[in-house]
Amino acid sequence: MGMSISAPPGRFSAHCTTLLGLLFNAYPIKPNSTIPGMPGWGNSLLFDVEAKADDQQAMAAAMLPRKTNEDGAQLMLQALLADRFKLRVHHETREGSIYQLVIAKGGFKLKDAPDSEHSAGYSWGAGQIQVRKGPIASLVFCLSDGIAGREVVDKTGLTGNYDITLKWTPDEQQGAPDAGPTLFTALEEQLGLKLEPAKGPVDVFVIDHVEKPSEN
Repeated sequence: MGMSISAPPGRFSAHCTTLLGLLFNAYPIKPNSTIPGMPGWGNSLLFDVEAKADDQQAMAAAMLPRKTNEDGAQLMLQALLADRFKLRVHHETREGSIYQLVIAKGGFKLKDAPDSEHSAGYSWGAGQIQVRKGPIASLVFCLSDGIAGREVVDKTGLTGNYDITLKWTPDEQQGAPDAGPTLFTALEEQLGLKLEPAKGPVDVFVIDHVEKPSEN
């Protein structure tokens, strides 16, 4: 049976998950991040963990908005990791590899989004980013969240709101006969933007101490 994680109000339950998987659910860590201090067993040993609030707390949690419950589940998991795994962590800023998003030589290819009834927002996944009436910062956020593989910094100078549809073929599918453009090519061809490698400040999640939990 594969990994499963659930967090109904007042509870957090994980089956067959790793320390790394628990950390990604407990803290705002970006995908593809290197985590200094991660032990060798952190992405191989599997654990079943369960955290539960008392009945009164669970009933109160059920009445709260979903976002509040998600934050509560994170705090509950952080407490469990500190208790069972003796986890101590901190954040620090280090010089690291980033991308700067700049306007390509051919020029930016989108116009400001027209006024409409459509609400602003954005979504992203494997091979696609969509932004509705959003600033370039929305595109930068999506690219930084595991898609580009590095933190992305906006150096375009663009200040408008745009309707953006970006489609590409992920690197692992590039060998297929019907493969589309890479992310870098798609950015330039479809939006007139370019990712340039650079050095800059990167927020790093660091493990100071962690232990294998004892059997419960």
